[in-house]
Amino acid sequence: MSVLERINSPDDLKNINISELMELSDEIRQMIISVISRTGGHLASSLGVVELTIALHRVFDIGIDKVIWDVGHQCYAHKILTGRRDMFSTIRQYNGLSGFPKRSECALDCFDTGHASTSVSAALGMAKARDLKNESFKVLAVIGDGSLTGGMAFEALNHIGHTKSDMIVVLNDNRMSISPTIGGFSQQINRLRTASIYNRFRSDMVELISGLGDRTKNLAKRIDDIAKIMLMNGMLFESLGFRYFGPVDGHDLTALIGMFERVKKIKGPLLVHVVTRKGKGYEHAENNPTEFHSASPFDIATGQKVSIAKKTYTDAFSDALVRLASEDKRIVVITAAMLDGTGAAKFEKLFPERCFDVGIAEQHAVTFAAGLACQGMKPVFAVYSTFLQRGYDQVLHDVCLQNLPVTFALDRAGLVGADGPTHHGTFDYAYLRHIPNIVIMSPKDEAELQLMLKTAIELDMPASIRYPRGEGIGVKLPDELLPLPLGKAEIMKEGSDAIIIAIGSMLYPSLKAAELLLEQDISVTVINARFVKPLDKGLLIPLINRIGKVITVEEHVLSCGFGSAINEMIVQESDTSNIHITNLGIPDRFIEHGKREKLLGDCGLAPEGIANSVMKILKFSEVHPLELDYNVLCQSNLKE
Repeated sequence: MSVLERINSPDDLKNINISELMELSDEIRQMIISVISRTGGHLASSLGVVELTIALHRVFDIGIDKVIWDVGHQCYAHKILTGRRDMFSTIRQYNGLSGFPKRSECALDCFDTGHASTSVSAALGMAKARDLKNESFKVLAVIGDGSLTGGMAFEALNHIGHTKSDMIVVLNDNRMSISPTIGGFSQQINRLRTASIYNRFRSDMVELISGLGDRTKNLAKRIDDIAKIMLMNGMLFESLGFRYFGPVDGHDLTALIGMFERVKKIKGPLLVHVVTRKGKGYEHAENNPTEFHSASPFDIATGQKVSIAKKTYTDAFSDALVRLASEDKRIVVITAAMLDGTGAAKFEKLFPERCFDVGIAEQHAVTFAAGLACQGMKPVFAVYSTFLQRGYDQVLHDVCLQNLPVTFALDRAGLVGADGPTHHGTFDYAYLRHIPNIVIMSPKDEAELQLMLKTAIELDMPASIRYPRGEGIGVKLPDELLPLPLGKAEIMKEGSDAIIIAIGSMLYPSLKAAELLLEQDISVTVINARFVKPLDKGLLIPLINRIGKVITVEEHVLSCGFGSAINEMIVQESDTSNIHITNLGIPDRFIEHGKREKLLGDCGLAPEGIANSVMKILKFSEVHPLELDYNVLCQSNLKE
């Protein structure tokens, strides 16, 4: 029996020796590599913290003590060690384990995470609740050096230093977030890595003067302060009120366990600096941790992706951005630690002086863009939809209020699949549409995305373009990038029984639904709305008044989304007594993880679900199942 097969809970780690723990770390790595090579997932980060995870579970009582994993994409070893080993093959699959910590999945996941820089704040909250209730468990936040660049983490560190709360921050220093960690704080961490001499000096000094009495205390403190200044460049963490320990080799189990055993006995704010290597134990991930951050299925022997994808929406955005920037030197690009994920890496290689990776700092990124725009530049902030949520006030106050020409390129909009509810980009219409002075667009395919980027950059006002994750439709890309007429929709198919008004990624499923309906002798008009704001009232209102049966389709929450905008327009512009409208979109709940196609089907956004909604609005008394391979939900709906 392998060591791993004997581990059913963290308690099982406490009675095995170091050599067995080392064997266990190898077995966990092999399990992670094997499973993720088939399913895809966050590989490099989880491989990097195997020994750290084992040490934490060995030293602390994870059933009582609280460990919050920042972002949580490195939690795979934690899941394997906390009773979910036999389910690990289902990670990120529909109805399987989440790829992130999830309280509803396991009591040993004490806080749901998915976005960076939140762990320290959550840990402080738990520590304060513990104190108010006169409890005595330990609270730890495990945060990477990339996440620690986020402003929220600094706010929490400052608060902890003020409150002197008894808790431990574990700095997992792997020199990476997703893209390499940047900025002044990263440079400070580099100094800390090389200054373990300070900790040895401090220990030796304490031992030397411990028996010399009170008269030497002031001298000892002065020597200690001078050592910090000389050796640690001011000791950032100690200046914030923390006791600093480290750095310690994050792959040396003996050193890690010894360190945690010591700090476990110390009260107050503590920071343990652990140096790890992303991708540890798998050569391809060690050599290219960015590519294996969120890996597609791959061949273990070669590290190559199992299949070669078509050009993605991100690729199309990146190509157009480079084309436009080569002609317009005012175009600058901003990203928040997502050079590769957003497609900005290609731009950075060609125009390094015009590309700014600000780290995990979306609020700063937005206002930084506003400052650039004030001085005549044309900034493009390339960011995931789910992460722009973090810069909402800056979008409203610093960009839109001043009507500044900043372009927000929102990648991963809609349902992103296996990353689940923390990463689904289903709220951006809602949090942008109500703000004055912003144009909101969504392309039907990768070719239209490129035209929309040209449109946004030429506008002298804020603009947002949202597009989905993954492969494009496969259409030919435009030879020339020309701006679209502002606020103009297009009729893709004409019909007389109903109107389907689709936006963005839902246009092609709507066209497929129209084909299915035609087989039932139902003809529908299909409109590519293109713009959520402004709407094409000149095209839409006459059609709606004439046909009267309307279905809106969006890959976004229904509340305050595109359908809501159409409803508001109809109320303001039409006689509503003869108009029947159905809004299709994401329901009022958080959508779990799974393949995007399955999730869309569950929400009624597959072609069959759209067709079924059209037939319902036409009040067919008997609905006959369409002759196609439906997903389970749509089969059920069609038989009702």
